[in-house]
Amino acid sequence: MIPSAQEWTQSPQKRALLFGMSGLGKTHVSNMLRASGEWFHYSIDYRIGTRYMGEFIVDNFKAHALQDPFLAELLRSDSIYIASNLTFENLDPLSTYLGKPGNPELGGLPIEEYMRRQKQHHIAEVSALLDTPYFIKRALELYGYQNFICDSGGSICEVVDPWNPDDEVLKTLSGETLMIWIEGSEEHTQALIDRFNRSPKPMCYQSSFLLPFWTEYLEERDIDGSKVDPNDFIRAAYRRALTARQPRYRAMAENWGVSVPASEIARLKTPQDFEDLVRQTLENRA
Repeated sequence: MIPSAQEWTQSPQKRALLFGMSGLGKTHVSNMLRASGEWFHYSIDYRIGTRYMGEFIVDNFKAHALQDPFLAELLRSDSIYIASNLTFENLDPLSTYLGKPGNPELGGLPIEEYMRRQKQHHIAEVSALLDTPYFIKRALELYGYQNFICDSGGSICEVVDPWNPDDEVLKTLSGETLMIWIEGSEEHTQALIDRFNRSPKPMCYQSSFLLPFWTEYLEERDIDGSKVDPNDFIRAAYRRALTARQPRYRAMAENWGVSVPASEIARLKTPQDFEDLVRQTLENRA
């Protein structure tokens, strides 16, 4: 249920969820709120990488280490251990596991293995999102936090149906939090593309988007999947995804929450700034 501006202002327990493309300020705002000592920060990506995909990530590390005879002997004798140092700010262990499809000599994965890991992430993301009510209760009862901010992953729109009024994940999230879309402008979109092109990272997509695009990519270039440059493919997929995700984000905001411009998010300096921005957004919506 979306509160009125007055209800938001007067509530002693403020609960919000931020969603949108990575790079528009979700984690920045969440870290700012957490640093105040008055907000509990629940990171969906962190939960995925620790609770639901932690074993997959570490086993992948071990599989590579076992290819080295020196490390293999130490691992088998329990003389060393390998762990993931995943943090709110550093999600590289998770993204490295997800990988990129293409030429194995360039670090690529066979498309079948890539899709298997995508499916694992999809299941993990749904589970982590549905854990939100548990963490709201945990934050209050265990740690005494009245306020709660959920920092969702950019791929949240890939695991929900924003046009379905009975979508389990969205019903759960909107029933517990105010869902806020951080909406970027065309300038933001180009900046995100430029940043991704400089440092392409693994992404998560629906199979209904990814597999047709993979087929199209191969046909346009007349190449075999094993010859694909992994970075070139995920750059192309990212550009397409920015366009494909917009209507899904918009429907999430229109049907389940509210939206705020990324330019306004960038100006936030304090938790009070955030609370005032949400209040103003709710007033405008009314």
